[in-house]
Amino acid sequence: MEIYIVRHGQTIWNAKGLLQGRADIELNEWGRELAGKTGRELEGVHFDIIYSSPLIRAYETACLIRGHRNIRIIRDERLRELCFGVNEGKNFKQLLADPSDDFHYFFDRPELYKAPKEGESFEEISIRAKEFMEEVIEPHRNEYERIMIVGHGALNKAIMRHIRKNDISEYWSGGLQKNCSVSLINLDDDGYHIIEEVKLFY
Repeated sequence: MEIYIVRHGQTIWNAKGLLQGRADIELNEWGRELAGKTGRELEGVHFDIIYSSPLIRAYETACLIRGHRNIRIIRDERLRELCFGVNEGKNFKQLLADPSDDFHYFFDRPELYKAPKEGESFEEISIRAKEFMEEVIEPHRNEYERIMIVGHGALNKAIMRHIRKNDISEYWSGGLQKNCSVSLINLDDDGYHIIEEVKLFY
């Protein structure tokens, strides 16, 4: 089974450099254009089913990539983005530049990152991503030819962490996906095989 792991299109907050974990922020026009272009490039590729984060930016991306095709989209709560708690809506570059804030370590030293108040840790998002893959995806490895998962930057890396079995210190291994970037994975009885990690269809 082939798995296409897609990051949502650009949003209003992406363009402003604001943290948007659980905040339900919609796509901007460029984000819709990227998703539409991706969908047109994948129009001839068969998908049995699409799984999506319930957040509007991911679900709209899934709908735009699907286009007119009759493919079922299932939203799963476990595919929500990492929650940034009290940091939601703040400028991420300013937080990264502040060594007194734990977000300073978010990308470069993820093992040192601590969730802010009301936020979520890398370990917590990894647990729900692992659960989703084991309960929803892996049982169908010999049933489906190809599926798509439309999620978020940190969430998709939590899925990749399950695939790689790597440590939190290597959380961002392979780099952060651009908007509408796709990671291509194959799953068979021998396990996961990474085909390509940052493929663009636009």
